[in-house]
Order: sequence, then structure tokens, then C-alpha cells
Amino acid sequence: MTQFNSFQKLTQLLFVFLFVFSVSLFSQDGDATNGKKLFKANCIACHKLDKKVLGPPLKGITLKRDRKWLHAWIKDNITLQKTDKLAKQVFEEGNKLPMQPFPQLSEKDIEDILAYTDDKPKEKKEVTKKQTTETQTVDPIVAKGKKIFKANCIACHKLNKKVLGPALFGITDKRDRDWLHKWIKDNNALRKSGDALAKQVFEEHNKMPMNAFPQLSEEDIDAMLAYFKVGDVKKTIVGTKSTEEVKEEGSSVWITWLVAIVVIALLVYMLLVSKNGFLKIMAIIALILIITYFLFNWLMSIGIDQNYQPIQPIAFSHKIHAGDNKIDCQYCHSSAKHSKTSGVPTANVCMNCHKSISEVAEDTKVGDLGKKELDQEIQKIYDAVGWDSENFKYIENYEVKAIQWVRVHNLPDFAYYNHSQHVTVAGISCQKCHGPVEEMDEMYQFSPLTMAWCIDCHKDTEVNKDNKFYTKIHEELSKKYNLEKVTIADLGGKECAKCHY
Repeated sequence: MTQFNSFQKLTQLLFVFLFVFSVSLFSQDGDATNGKKLFKANCIACHKLDKKVLGPPLKGITLKRDRKWLHAWIKDNITLQKTDKLAKQVFEEGNKLPMQPFPQLSEKDIEDILAYTDDKPKEKKEVTKKQTTETQTVDPIVAKGKKIFKANCIACHKLNKKVLGPALFGITDKRDRDWLHKWIKDNNALRKSGDALAKQVFEEHNKMPMNAFPQLSEEDIDAMLAYFKVGDVKKTIVGTKSTEEVKEEGSSVWITWLVAIVVIALLVYMLLVSKNGFLKIMAIIALILIITYFLFNWLMSIGIDQNYQPIQPIAFSHKIHAGDNKIDCQYCHSSAKHSKTSGVPTANVCMNCHKSISEVAEDTKVGDLGKKELDQEIQKIYDAVGWDSENFKYIENYEVKAIQWVRVHNLPDFAYYNHSQHVTVAGISCQKCHGPVEEMDEMYQFSPLTMAWCIDCHKDTEVNKDNKFYTKIHEELSKKYNLEKVTIADLGGKECAKCHY
């Protein structure tokens, strides 16, 4: 009997230990993999791990700040500043830049983000590739000619492919050197002089005018002709020494699930087998809490499409266009500044540039797609509008096909949102809602677009005092309620009828 009582007490202690351990594991040992996703979805517009952006770098932040304080700060830093000295100090050190609260993040979500910012050393696998690169020696004159060609001719010519003008590789074998000098210097003057070949070339290329280059010296033109004769020197890869580090993220996830399964199994066992009333009650409470937690999280996730990233009919890279080439968002989405919707650009907008850009650079990559595949993606635009890239003209009587882009951001019909009100009146940047678009190859839904997310923004966003549209009402509200900061919520941004009517 004494042994049975001892075993029963040991079982009770084991149960309590596992219960406390599992709770602490779920609440403290965050999932860095999920934290990375949450960080990219909520924090990356203002923070990086190892570099200051709008906010400070967050790598190792848990070593500088208390975890409980970090939870309170992330949840609602504005409320925390009213009572906490450290919060006030951090706000002052950050040039009083307001930070968006994240009340929608659960304690587990915040713990996952903190686990990602901990940036704990991951197991590294070194993969050594013995490769060396052998490159043929390039003649300095050829190298100079290539540089001049890229600076002056590449918009209309390529070496091995016709664009606006003919392919130029081997042109010195077809045309006389002196004639080429005269043609490049001033082709218009050469045609007017009565040169038959100059007139013939002009006719063969649809009378497309070519720029004159009187600024090029004889040496410059000779260097280009040398480049046209030799072409590009290709690298032969024999092998190079490189080390690839493979990071293994989320190695503790399976431990979390294992402990969860053990705890649930133990709870079920206690409930069905144990005769101890205390253990049965604790098992029932724990099971109800666990089921409620997962059920609530599942219900709250319905209709939230954050990180949604559909496959598009053409592999369009925002990173290349908005990032590398600095094309303004409103060049393509031109209706955002004066309309409810941002608009989807027509293929004609694409053709403003792609009439003369029929292929990408050699080293361009978008995901797993290289130059060959990306050139085919540009061809899809030509197929849609009926563009003959060989003869540089639209095909007559061509049946234009609409490009079936897949919508990424889709608010429900009962929610009203006006782009022009936010873009033109409020002056909000596209990145505020859509995230760092200039870093995205494939567009995805950056923000949750929930009602709570919108209201939080309305409560935090201060009305610009210099905005003439709101100057009068700003002054009246400031005087009436003695406010230093008037937010969109103060203007009625929390009223139901503003967005639902």
C-alpha cells in the first residue's frame, strides 16, 4: 500500500512537471522559422537584424531588454510609454518615430519573433566545390570597344541578335572599314552624299533613323570594330573553391511537437485510467485549454490571407522593376493617386519599355528562372499584344489577348477602401501596406488586411498639420480636446460607417 501511494505521488509530480514544462516550452521556446515569417510580415519595413533602418537592429535584442518588457512594447508601445521610463527613453532615442502596436500578435507569435532575433548559431554544413575559373586574356582594345558599345549602342543593337538595328558580330567581314567609320560618325550625311550602300541599309531596316556619333574618335570606332570582330570572351568553368553554409532552421520544432504529444497522451491516460480526482480535474482543464487555444487560433485565421502568393501568368519581378531600375509604383499603377483602386497596368504600359528590351542581362535570375526562361516570359507580352520583335512593329489585324493577372490583395465587398484618399490626401507610401515591394521578386500579401490592423493604423497615424485638406478640422479638434497629436481615429477613423455602409 505504501509503495502504491509513493507511485501515485511520483505520478502526480511527473504530471505537474510535464504540464509546467510544456506550458513554459510553448510560451518561451519560440519557433525561429515561424518567427522569421512573422518578422517579414510585420517588422521588416522598419527593422533589420543587423542594420539600422527606421528602427534599431534587432539581432540579440533579448540580451538587452527583458522579455516581458519586449512583449509589452510590441503589443502596445504607445500605452507602455505612458507609465514606463524605459519605453519613454527608447522612444526619445528613436527620434520620436512612432512604432505601430501589434495587439493582433499572440504571446506565442511574439516569442517566435524573439527566437528569430536571438539568431542563435545554427549547425553549419560545409560543402566544398573544387572549381577554378579560366578566362582567356582580353585585348585591351577589345575591352575598350565593348565599353564604348555598351555606352552608346546597346539600346538598339546586340552582337548576336537583331533588335532595332542588325546584329553587329562579324560586321567587319561584311562592310568596309572606312565605310563603317563614316556610317557611325554621321549616317545621315553619308546617305545625303549619295552613297548607294547607305541608302540600301536605311531601306532594309524600315527607314529607322540611327543616331550620329560625331563625338567618337577614330580610335574609339576602331576599338568597337575590334569588339564586333572578336565578340565576348566567355569564361570556362573548370572549378572554383567555394564554401556553402547550409542553415538548419527550426531544429527544435520536432521537440515541441514531441512534448505536446506526450503531454496530451498523458492527459488522456490520466482521464481514462487514473482514479485520482485531482488528476482527472487537472487533465480535463488542460485538455479544454489546449483544444480552445488551437480552435480559437484556427477560427481567427479564417479569411486572413497574409503571405498569399499566387502563381502569375508572367514571371514579373517587382525587385527588378521597382528595386533595381527604380521605376515609380505609380508609373504602372497610375490610378492609385486619383481613384479608389490602384489599377492593373495594360500590356501597352509594359511595351513602353519592352519594345526595345527583348531580353534580360546574362546574370539575371528570378527564383529558379535564368536568362533563357526570362526571355521567354518577355515573349509572352509580345504574344499578347502582337509585337513583331524582328521587324520592330505591331502585327496588323492581330487579335490582342488580355494577360490574366491573378489578384493578390482582395478586400471583402463590405469593406470600403480608397487608394487616392490614402496615397494623395494622406501621403502614405505604398510600402506601408504592401511591404518592401522593391525587394520582392514575386508579389505576396504583406499585411493581414484585417479590421484590427486598419483601426490600429488609424489610431496611430497622426494627421499632417500641413495637409490643407485637414487644416481646419485639425485646429478645431486640437483646441476642443486639448490634443497635441490628432490621429485619423480622432477624425472619425474608428466609425463603422467610414468603411462599412
